[in-house]
Amino acid sequence: MKSIRTGYYIHEGLRSIFTHGLMSFASVFIIVACLIIMGSFSLLAVNVGKIIGEFESENVILAYVDDSYSVEQGRGLGAQIEAIPNVRSAQFVSRDEAWETFTSKFEDTSRFENVDSSVIPHRFSIYVDDVELMAQTQRSIADIHGIAKVNANLLIAKGFVTIRNIVSGVSIALVAILLVISMFIMSNTIKLATFERREEIAIMKVVGATNSFIRWPFVFEGFILGLLGALFAFVAQWGIYVVVTDAIIKGQSAGFIQTIPFARAAPALCAVFVLIGLIVGVIGSSVAIRKYLKV
Repeated sequence: MKSIRTGYYIHEGLRSIFTHGLMSFASVFIIVACLIIMGSFSLLAVNVGKIIGEFESENVILAYVDDSYSVEQGRGLGAQIEAIPNVRSAQFVSRDEAWETFTSKFEDTSRFENVDSSVIPHRFSIYVDDVELMAQTQRSIADIHGIAKVNANLLIAKGFVTIRNIVSGVSIALVAILLVISMFIMSNTIKLATFERREEIAIMKVVGATNSFIRWPFVFEGFILGLLGALFAFVAQWGIYVVVTDAIIKGQSAGFIQTIPFARAAPALCAVFVLIGLIVGVIGSSVAIRKYLKV
């Protein structure tokens, strides 16, 4: 009996979609448009986060060892530095290595004939896990006995954090706004369909049909429209993303920007699209039919 009713609900939902073809197309189109905009900003946020993360990983704290320390003593401070929370790694660079790296940048080294590596101290190149905690990490490193000075690009780190937070905040706000708009438009679109059937709904109520019996075909209609919209939006988003990222990659000679492959984001994006599409469709249709069940 339950399977017969389910079959009836699905049949009526599909019939309503084809009967109101233009409005059904409009509903699907709106869902597709909103999901593509949501997906585009979400993928932008993910890629910006990846790029900023790469820059963050290269944001190095330089800790200079006291001049009186030998190579072995300076290297021994590495364990204390790496024990500090938020420190991912600490690479020791002796003064000889630092001097060799510095002078190798110049073709004419004759200017350094009267200078040797003793003018620069041993140092550590320190990488952190979270740049938001860089200032705190800098202070902890400076407190280690044997560390004479610590340099950290705090302004750059704060800039990365600010950009990341802005992009994430804007993306979340846009997704929330577009979700509400999609649900509103879906609800009003289905309201037009239910308005044409208001007399039929009223008759069904008079003869004793329950609210759930009347409501379910509309719920299945919204379910199907939401699912179709989500699938079409996913395919369209895939094509748009591939075209845009290929253009970005071909437009730069140095490979400065590396985008995330769509295949990596595809499972999560598809799941989110389907979930949002179904939520918009089902809730939109449920809200639309509520008014006409009050007979």
